This record gives sequence, C-alpha cells and structure tokens, in this order.
Amino acid sequence: MPDTGPGKMWFGPQVDLYFEDFHKGQRFDLGSTEIREAEMLDFARRYDPQPFHVDPAQAQMTIFHGLIASGWQTAGIWMRLYCQAVLLRSASLGSPGVEDLRWLAPVRPGDSLNGTVEVLSVSPSRTNPARGTVVIAGELVGGDEKPRMRLRAWGHFARRTQAERT
Repeated sequence: MPDTGPGKMWFGPQVDLYFEDFHKGQRFDLGSTEIREAEMLDFARRYDPQPFHVDPAQAQMTIFHGLIASGWQTAGIWMRLYCQAVLLRSASLGSPGVEDLRWLAPVRPGDSLNGTVEVLSVSPSRTNPARGTVVIAGELVGGDEKPRMRLRAWGHFARRTQAERT
C-alpha cells in the first residue's frame, strides 16, 4: 500500500489529470446514456415523489403532459458521466460546491442524454500549494440537441509534486 500519511496522497495508476492539465476553454465529452422509465420511477418513488415523476396517468394531467425525470436524477446522471470521463482519472480532491443548477427542459423516458464539461477557469490555491481550483460549466443535452440541464461547479485538484513538474 502506498504511503498516504500526512501530506501525501495516492490516486492510483489510472490518474492522468492533475490541476496542471486543466486549462480555460478545454472541453470534455462525457459520453451519453439513455434514461429508462423504470429507473425514473424507482428514483422518484425514493427521493422525489411528485405526481409527474411517479405516476404516468397523473403525469398526463400536469403541465408536462407525461412522465418526466426528477431534476435531481438528471443532475445525478450528469455526475455519473462526469465521474466516468474525468473525475475517476483525475487527482480530484472533491468540490466546494455547485451553483446555477438549471433544469431547462423535461427529461422523458427513453431520452438519450449527452454530457459535456467546459473549463471556465483555473487558479492555484493561495493557501495550499499542493492544489488548485477548476471552475467548470456542465451540460446535459438530449438526442434532439435541446439542452436539458446546465450547472457551474468548482473542483479542487491535486497538483503534481515539484519533482514531477520539472
């Protein structure tokens, strides 16, 4: 087991993205996934049991005229895509938060969703030389190219050691 004592971290051999590897304007395609009705119903029954999320018949009588996914599930789908494409191969140190989370259009059963990330800014920490902050804009777009969700978030990433940078 690698030394992970005070001041040391081990991210594993799959890590190839450190703070220095992010730059303003950089884009990542996160891939796509299809949302199934059974997944939508299961999530909504557990976490967001509003009629337009849990009951197809009642959903027909709402302003949405049919079943739609919870926005929280939509955010979770984006997060899964972001993890698979970026975070699990990065020296991520977590996130201090998300802002400007917007659900722009309903997500319906069978929708194909494609995720993207654009790096908005990068800044080394003023208090911790071992890390930096990356601000991103994330988006989910349907197969019809219509945006479904957007957010802005911060992530902390480890910097390479001085020896690794030279």
